[in-house]
Amino acid sequence: MLFESSGRTGRLSSWPRLRICLAGLLVASSAVLGGGGASAVAETPQGGSNGRQAREDATRSIPYEKLPEEIQGKVKAVVQNPSLFRRVPVQVIDCDPNLYLFLVRNPEVVVNIWQVMGISRVTLDRTGPNTFKGNDAAGTTGAIRLCYSNHDTQVIYAEGAYDGPMFSQPVQAQCVLVLKAAYVQETNGHYYITNRLDAFIHVDHVGLDLIAKTFAPLVTKTIDINFRETAAFVSVVSRTAAANPQGVRRLAAKLTGLDANLRNEFARVADGVAVAQAAATATASSNTAGERPESTAKPTSKKLRR
Repeated sequence: MLFESSGRTGRLSSWPRLRICLAGLLVASSAVLGGGGASAVAETPQGGSNGRQAREDATRSIPYEKLPEEIQGKVKAVVQNPSLFRRVPVQVIDCDPNLYLFLVRNPEVVVNIWQVMGISRVTLDRTGPNTFKGNDAAGTTGAIRLCYSNHDTQVIYAEGAYDGPMFSQPVQAQCVLVLKAAYVQETNGHYYITNRLDAFIHVDHVGLDLIAKTFAPLVTKTIDINFRETAAFVSVVSRTAAANPQGVRRLAAKLTGLDANLRNEFARVADGVAVAQAAATATASSNTAGERPESTAKPTSKKLRR
């Protein structure tokens, strides 16, 4: 298999819970259960938080003035009155920065790879330059918009509906995601990216208060797992591109759910990962020739609060 992984990233065949974390969670059916508000759960041992301090910090990090004017009101409405807030535990991944940004900005590439690998039935289709429609094949559909994107901040707004056996009527929900990234390059040339995701979810259902209090721990755990496994998968794609660019090019040709131009761009970016890694490795070897090797332990970034 092209994307074999080992160590802490696990085996891909054991990842049946993958969702569209990079695309905006699609207000996934698990999250539609709602949440208990900012004070429902305090800091957790895993480093995540539902707490007020984390929520206020996440709110301040949103660049409202840079969002499209027509979306600012919708984003503020969710952020100011969430049914659930979750600051997901920080994830540090080994990943090429250019490939990382490409996949974050083109999440349909990740979803199509999952489909080709047979590990997900989720669909995600681009409807405009920064908009998507998605379906998790379990009763949830959604419209997603990438509202703001630069090298270290992504702001995503999603509107979704769950229509399934859990409720007698469809449940509407909105979600705002703020994805922050910080980049560190090690002496061996490898880049490590520190990822922090803040999720604000508002559910339009007056009868969900009791359900929210009951299921909030399950919802936050599911969000955490989805983000962790999706981040790990992006890292696997990057490492595979560095080691086997020909294999990634063959994979790109199989992504028939994508526009041909996007398939070609994915192959080009993947080729760039291999070229950049080879150059960085050569430079590192030259710089350390005859010297004591530097530690290659993963760095952490102080730019992102947990």
